[in-house]
Amino acid sequence: MHIKLTVFFEEPFWVGVFERVEDGMLETSKVVFGAEPKDYEVYFYLLKNYSKLVFSRPIEIDSREEKKINPKRLHRIVKKEMAKTGVGTKAQQVMKLEHELKKVERKQTSKEKKEELKQIKFEMKQEKKKEKKKGH
Repeated sequence: MHIKLTVFFEEPFWVGVFERVEDGMLETSKVVFGAEPKDYEVYFYLLKNYSKLVFSRPIEIDSREEKKINPKRLHRIVKKEMAKTGVGTKAQQVMKLEHELKKVERKQTSKEKKEELKQIKFEMKQEKKKEKKKGH
């Protein structure tokens, strides 16, 4: 297992992204620190809260060893990739994907609840109509 923590400034807070790689599968978790954390604060947070972190669904990654690339070629490759996929690390992209999946799930459950509520209201109206007819 390989664990990596990246701390960066994402307007207006400092954010930490935990990346956990195990058996070629990448899982990520995002932590908002608020003010810029000191090294010892990050270390203390890691010791105290690592077991409580909620990681994303595992995603398969390439685990090939990278060989040295000419800096000019590397710059061209990076420029091409940025145009294709946009800015962000692999972990940020995984978190974005996880966010989109949760959004779709949330919409689905919301729609189901709304339909269920609509059906209940309809049944109540029908029952009310029957009660009015019985009264005559």
